[in-house]
Amino acid sequence: MARERVSTGTPFEQVAGYSRAIRVGRTVHISGTTATDQEGRVLAKGNAAEQTRITLQRIEAALKEVEGRMEDIVRTRIYVVNENDCYRVMKSHGDVFKDIRPATTLVVVKGLVDPEMLVEIEALAVLSRN
Repeated sequence: MARERVSTGTPFEQVAGYSRAIRVGRTVHISGTTATDQEGRVLAKGNAAEQTRITLQRIEAALKEVEGRMEDIVRTRIYVVNENDCYRVMKSHGDVFKDIRPATTLVVVKGLVDPEMLVEIEALAVLSRN
């Protein structure tokens, strides 16, 4: 089965040798995604809720590249560096997924690649149409 790759061109993808997303058949695996720009600079510094919104927008853009929609997401995994941000992160996630309601996990971690990154999200989607 063919693999379709999505790249956003950030420096992390080239250095680490990964793709933002991979589509195989109707399944799309979306790599851990953060609120960064094309050069890898962190956006919305100090604001976990806004970083969550930006991250979900980046996930949505990757899905569109392979003809997917947010409604196709069946699983998310959220990594948060500050337990005090969990409610704000969940609220931002819920604003997007309130009607979709994928399976999800939220984990508090010691840190992410850049100390200014407060949230990282990965997702799994099953496209409802080919």
